[in-house]
Amino acid sequence: MDFKDQLKNLFPEHKETEEPKVEKSTIWLQDDPILCKYEKRKGKPITILEGYTGATSDFKMLAKEIKTRLSVGGSFKDDKIIIQGDFRNQIMTMLKEKGFKVKRVGG
Repeated sequence: MDFKDQLKNLFPEHKETEEPKVEKSTIWLQDDPILCKYEKRKGKPITILEGYTGATSDFKMLAKEIKTRLSVGGSFKDDKIIIQGDFRNQIMTMLKEKGFKVKRVGG
């Protein structure tokens, strides 16, 4: 007996309703590739994404999604996404799945 069957036993008059599908906003894609750089600042590795030509709000949304998916810290400054740590491979595969062109720059 699963959870739905238990609820039907408790509330026999209740009718199931379908949840409305929420559409995710699409991010504007571009022709030029997003540059994925690796740098060290004060001895700590960081990954920098730059070269996005779309809306700033879309790029901020992308930054938040990357940070939550990788469970790392980071920021958005001067039209660049700065991620703490060397996550170039994971970020590049994530962006390619979304349809972006990505170019790896640096070591």
